[in-house]
Amino acid sequence: MTGFDYQRLRRFPDVEAANLQAWDATDDLLVQRALDTGVAGDEIAVIGDEYGAIALALTDAGMHGIRVYQDLITGRRALGANARALDLPLPAAHELDSSLLSGSRLVLLQLPKGLAELEEIADAVARWAAPDVMFIAGGRVKHMTLTQNETLSRFFGHVQPQRAERKSRLIVASGAVPVPDQPPFPVSRQHDGFTLCAYGGAFAGAKLDIGTRVLIDVMPALTPPSPLRGSAPFQPNDAPIGGTPAQFSGVVTPPPLRVVDLGCGTGALAVAFAQQHPDARITATDRSASAARSAQASVVANGLAGRITVTLDDAGSELPDGSADLILLNPPFHLGTSVHEGAGHRLIQAAARLLRPGGEVWTVFNSHLDHRGVLSRDVGPTEQVARTPKFTVTRSVRRG
Repeated sequence: MTGFDYQRLRRFPDVEAANLQAWDATDDLLVQRALDTGVAGDEIAVIGDEYGAIALALTDAGMHGIRVYQDLITGRRALGANARALDLPLPAAHELDSSLLSGSRLVLLQLPKGLAELEEIADAVARWAAPDVMFIAGGRVKHMTLTQNETLSRFFGHVQPQRAERKSRLIVASGAVPVPDQPPFPVSRQHDGFTLCAYGGAFAGAKLDIGTRVLIDVMPALTPPSPLRGSAPFQPNDAPIGGTPAQFSGVVTPPPLRVVDLGCGTGALAVAFAQQHPDARITATDRSASAARSAQASVVANGLAGRITVTLDDAGSELPDGSADLILLNPPFHLGTSVHEGAGHRLIQAAARLLRPGGEVWTVFNSHLDHRGVLSRDVGPTEQVARTPKFTVTRSVRRG
């Protein structure tokens, strides 16, 4: 092991639990291999560094100018918090683009769960990094597959898996091959009535996951709550030329329904609701940069750019308390490669904060999970409105 004290790292603001930690042996193997290469810090890019273990260990070893891409905003905030706690300079944050990879001679990667995300990353490295780049990817052996090697082989002439150590393994790739003029992502797929777009790291890709489909199918039968009077006060400056409606017709335009698609993924719920409710004001938000980029592409593909706002945020943390009339929620039940209900519970708690009294959250979840109990406790009275062999849809009303 390197001399860096990984035990001091924390996952916060992400879920913390006894069976979850902010680093694993793969991080240490990647750090040690990077130090052995002798490549300077300003020629190193780090991808998938969940809570900063790789970048901060290298910084602690005296390597500066490292560039970092993390998909999750929780990881970005955890990296910042860990850097402050360890009194280390904060590595430069980038998106998955040329600013991250231009001139990089060494790229380190914690292997992602999905092959599509690995394909997007490998294409980006081959496309933008230095011609002599060494691409070192690592993961836990139990989660690694031969198809990962095959994916890397499409972008690099030499792909060499290394000997496993401490239940982790590195794969060293070099000799980037030419790539097409256009990146392979986003991809798109047409569904009944709308189009979904997806970058590599988006859950389910451009497919419509079955839980989301269940909620969309029952959506027309659910009556949205009435917008709270006074939530969006009439502004004379918004009136048409010639005077206000209140002055001439005695009619005041009702405030728009304020809707949040919380943990929006590729934006399917937001798009479907916007098509059914043209006057709604919708915010689609997700903690994944891949998801947020995908949702934005879906919004544009469906001609809804003026009606849906997409944000990258952690559980709607930047939205005001009590600012939503309705929340659409399909919570995850995985944290990385671990099955854990904590991420879903955090979103339910966020929904309780964001809803105004009397507002509603429509939730779809795997029926074996205890989300209904959490919704009743944290939001308010909860009723089942639909159930399939695998999924349950509920409507919860925020207590006053």
